[in-house]
Amino acid sequence: MDFSWMAWTLPTAIFFLVILGLILSMAIWEYVSPGGNPRVGILKFETTRGDRLFVSLLGSAFIHLAWLGLIGPNLWWALALSVVYAIGVFRFV
Repeated sequence: MDFSWMAWTLPTAIFFLVILGLILSMAIWEYVSPGGNPRVGILKFETTRGDRLFVSLLGSAFIHLAWLGLIGPNLWWALALSVVYAIGVFRFV
């Protein structure tokens, strides 16, 4: 198969491998400890681990897009901000 149209660069491959790793980690975590005890956080509705992962990934995508649009292509600080955001989501949402 020819995937050249997708511009597979090393950062692109790493990005998708990290997302795959997160999903696999969540699947293993769910297998080892089923249920995950849904909880009500600052959003005032029940969320599970999977919900919080989805919100973290979605928010991180918006952080990176905003960073690209407002600041430029150096995304290391956007990555750091996204990690802090994800920790906050898993802690408080």
